[in-house]
Amino acid sequence: MTQATLTAPAASAPGHPADARARRTARRKARLHWIAVHSLGLAAAAFFVLPFVFVFLTAVMSDNQALTRDLWPHSWQWSNFRTVWDTPGFLTWWRNTLVYAVSGTVLTVVSSLPVAYALAKFRFRGRNLVMVLVISTMMLPPQVIIIPMYLFWTKQLGMDGTLWPLIIPMAFGDAFTIFLLRQFLLTIPKEYTEAARVDGCGELRTLVTVIVPMIRPAIAAVALFQFFYCWNDYFGPQIYASSNPAAWTLSYGLESFKGAHHTNWNLTMAATVLVMAPVIVVFFFAQRAFIEGVTLTGVKG
Repeated sequence: MTQATLTAPAASAPGHPADARARRTARRKARLHWIAVHSLGLAAAAFFVLPFVFVFLTAVMSDNQALTRDLWPHSWQWSNFRTVWDTPGFLTWWRNTLVYAVSGTVLTVVSSLPVAYALAKFRFRGRNLVMVLVISTMMLPPQVIIIPMYLFWTKQLGMDGTLWPLIIPMAFGDAFTIFLLRQFLLTIPKEYTEAARVDGCGELRTLVTVIVPMIRPAIAAVALFQFFYCWNDYFGPQIYASSNPAAWTLSYGLESFKGAHHTNWNLTMAATVLVMAPVIVVFFFAQRAFIEGVTLTGVKG
């Protein structure tokens, strides 16, 4: 028994071959896990990036090469972007889209924030019912109400051929934006608002000076959502602005451009790149706030 007691510690000594094999096995498993995870990540990244690479490479090809199976440009035709930019109406489409996206984003955030604040911090009878009604509007497809809305804006108010029927409703809030902002506001302790009231702040001043600085990630997230929606919106401009080319946006004008240059795939792809570039740039610079806001808005229900 004494011999067994003496040999047991020797078997578990740090320099024992079994321990060395276990460490090598653990390192090998960790290395294989790292390779597997990063390989899947690279495969997923390639799956999303390759279409953009294909569009960009086609955009800088010549007319003849764009119709072939060649994937790499023989000569880089950067002038294609200038040709698209100088196309009559393209600059107007760009300006209309920028006005639509920026004004729509600002109006949506400004109008939705007070509603979300009231639903998150105020205690009143029927608060949950109001929130259910707000969320229920998200379940109603816009195609269901498009006919009466079109008749109202065009026949009653005479706004056919403009983007106003799309911009003005955003000044009355957006259900999805209200929901996300409310979820974030629920995570803020009530002690902050109570302390502001003790200092003599009203509800509006509390919202502007105390709450808004604390929810900047959420505001950035909903603002990006709304900006992307307005920039890529095709259905709305097609309904209200199709009769007036001066009110077209990039999404709708790109369809007309493609019809006029259906054999010039390089110019079509160049126009596509110019349409996508602002969205990619905006997301690249705001991705940290966007991801943080999307993550934190789902912390508390």
